[in-house]
Amino acid sequence: MKPPRKLHIKSFGCQMNVYDAQRMVDTLTPEGFVETASVDDADLVILNTCHIREKASEKVYSELGRLRAIKEEAARSGRQVSIVVAGCVAQAEGQEIIRRAPAVDVVVGPQSYHHLPQLLAHAERHGRALETEFPVEDKFGFLPPPKPQAIRARGISSFVTVQEGCDKFCTFCVVPYTRGAELSRPVAKIVDDVRRLVDSGVREITLIGQNVNAYHGEGPDGRIWSLGKLLYRLAELPGIARLRYSTSHPRDVDPTLIDAHRDLPALMPFVHLPVQSGSDRILAAMNRKHTADDYRRVIDQFRAARQDIAFSSDFIVGFPGESRQDFAATLALVAQIGYAAAYSFKYSPRPGTPAADLRETVSAGEMDERLVRLQELIDSQQSAFNRAAIGRTVDVLFERAGRNPGQMVGRTAYLQPAHVMASPDIVGRVLPVTIESLERYSLLGRLEPAASARRSPLPLQTGA
Repeated sequence: MKPPRKLHIKSFGCQMNVYDAQRMVDTLTPEGFVETASVDDADLVILNTCHIREKASEKVYSELGRLRAIKEEAARSGRQVSIVVAGCVAQAEGQEIIRRAPAVDVVVGPQSYHHLPQLLAHAERHGRALETEFPVEDKFGFLPPPKPQAIRARGISSFVTVQEGCDKFCTFCVVPYTRGAELSRPVAKIVDDVRRLVDSGVREITLIGQNVNAYHGEGPDGRIWSLGKLLYRLAELPGIARLRYSTSHPRDVDPTLIDAHRDLPALMPFVHLPVQSGSDRILAAMNRKHTADDYRRVIDQFRAARQDIAFSSDFIVGFPGESRQDFAATLALVAQIGYAAAYSFKYSPRPGTPAADLRETVSAGEMDERLVRLQELIDSQQSAFNRAAIGRTVDVLFERAGRNPGQMVGRTAYLQPAHVMASPDIVGRVLPVTIESLERYSLLGRLEPAASARRSPLPLQTGA
C-alpha cells in the first residue's frame, strides 16, 4: 500500500476560492492525497488564485519563485513535488504562466478543477498540462461529496456554492471572463450537500456565489427557484442554527429575499451588498445597472422587513473619471447608510476589462487621500457599531478555543468575534453572551443562562 501523498493548498481572494479549495481536497482525497499545513513537506502544492485584487498576477509569480526553490531542493533529495496554478489568474493567463514559470506542472481554471486527477496524471506521463477552457459539462455534477471526516475537520461553519459566474459585466471586473456566465445548482443537490454538512456537525451554512442572489436553480417542482425560496427550504432542515449568503448585487434583490429576512430566524440579519460608488455618473461608467437611489431603496426594504439588520459593502475609489464631487457623493452615501463593516480599494485596471482602456484621471496621491478619508469614515462607523454592543446580550455561535487558556471564541449574528471564559463543550452551540468590553474589533463578554437572558438587537444607524 502506497503511503499518502501530502497536499498543500494556498488560496487567495474570495470565499469562492475557499470553497473551491475544499472541493479540490475532496477531489484529490480518493487519489491518495492528504492535506498538510506545511508547504515544505508537500508532494503537491496548489496555488488557488484570484484576479480581483491589485497586482494579483505579480503575487502569483512571486509565490511561484519561492515554490520553484522548494521543488528544486526536494528534487536534490530524490522527492518529486508537483505545482498547480488554479483559479482565476490561471483562467486569464494560462499560456503566460506556462511560458514564465517552467516549474509549474498544471494550470487549471476554476471551471475545470474537477479534472485535476486526469491533469496530474497527464503531467506525470507527458509533461505539463494546461486546462483553462470552460467545459460544456457542469463541474458541480462531477464533484464527489465531501467525506464526513473532512467536513468535521473544517469546523462548525461551512460554505456551500449555489451559484457561479456573473452576467453583469461591470467594466472593472474580470469575473465574467474568468468564471463565465451565471450557473445555478439544482435545489435538490444543494439540500443534499447541506444535509450532509449538518449530519457531520456543521451548524452554520453560508451560501456563496459571485452573484449569489441571482440564483435561479431548478426546484424539485420543476420550476426555477430564487435565492429567497431556497433559503426557506434550507431553514426547514433540522440542525441548522444559522444561514448566510454572499455576495449580492443590488439589482437582484427580490421580494422573496426580503421576505426571507422577515420570516426566517435562522437567516442572519447581516447582508453584504456592494455598491462601489455613491455617484450615479460613476455607477453608469462602471455599468453597475443601478443608481445610488436604487441602492438606498433596497436598503430601506431590508430595514422595513427586519429592524436589526446591518450591512457591509464594497467601494472603489479613483475609478477613471471620478471627480471630487463624485467622491463626495460616495462619502455622503456611506454617512447616510451607516455600515457595520465595509471593504474599500483603490481602483486598479484589470487586463481584458473595458475599464482597462479608460484614461485614468485620478492621481496616485489623490487616490491615496480619498481612500484614507473613506476608510476613516467606515472605521468610525464600525467602531460605533461595535461599541453599541457593550451592555447588551447577544447570541453567539461558538467555534473554537481562544488564544488564552480557558477562553472560547464565537461570532455574533454580525460576524463580530466574541470571547468568553468557558469550557470547550460549548463549541457548536448558540449561547447568550453579555458584552462587557471591546478589544480592537473583538467583543469580550460573559455567558448568561440561556433561559433567563434577554437579547437586544443592535441599533441600525451607525452613520449620520
